[in-house]
Amino acid sequence: MIPMEVEGMAVLAPEAAPVMLLREREGERRWLAITIGAPEASAVALAQERIRLPRPGTIELIGQVVESFGHRVTGVQVTALRDGIFFADLLLDSGIRVSARPSDAVAIGLRAGVGIEVADAVLEVASVRVEIMGSGPDAELPAVPPDPVEQEREVEEFRAALDKIAPEDFGDLPPDPPAR
Repeated sequence: MIPMEVEGMAVLAPEAAPVMLLREREGERRWLAITIGAPEASAVALAQERIRLPRPGTIELIGQVVESFGHRVTGVQVTALRDGIFFADLLLDSGIRVSARPSDAVAIGLRAGVGIEVADAVLEVASVRVEIMGSGPDAELPAVPPDPVEQEREVEEFRAALDKIAPEDFGDLPPDPPAR
C-alpha cells in the first residue's frame, strides 16, 4: 500500500462529475483521480478543511456511530479497481475492515485524521505521472504550494495531463486477492 495525500477536488469539464485528486506522498509522486458525486466531493472538501457543520452530516454520523461502538478509525485503503469502479476499505481498530466507496472512506479518514493508502496495483493502472519540473523518471514534483494561485496553476497542468489520457491507456489489474 502506498501512502497518499488528498490534494483536493477538481471539475474537469462544466458538466462533468467532480474528481477527487490523491497524490503519492513520496517516491514517484503519482496522481490518482477518482470521479465522485457532488455531495461526496462536498463532504471530502469539508473534511479536508476541517469545517464543522451545525448538524452532523452522514460522514460525521458514521464517525460517531463507530466511536459509540467503542472503535476508532485507523486508516483508509483504496484496494481495487474493477470495471472502472474503485473499491476502498475503512480500517478500524482490532483489524476490522469495512468496505466503502473511496469518497466516503476518504472523508471519514480525513475527519479521523488517519492515513490514506492506495494499492500499488491500482496506481500502476490508474495513476498519472505529472512532470512539472525537469524531465524523465528522476523529475521531482514540488510540494503543493501554499499560494492558491500557484495551486490553481498546478491543478490546471494536472487537468491538461488528464485530457491526454484515453481509456485504453489503462491496463487490466491483476485478479483480486481472495475475499477476507
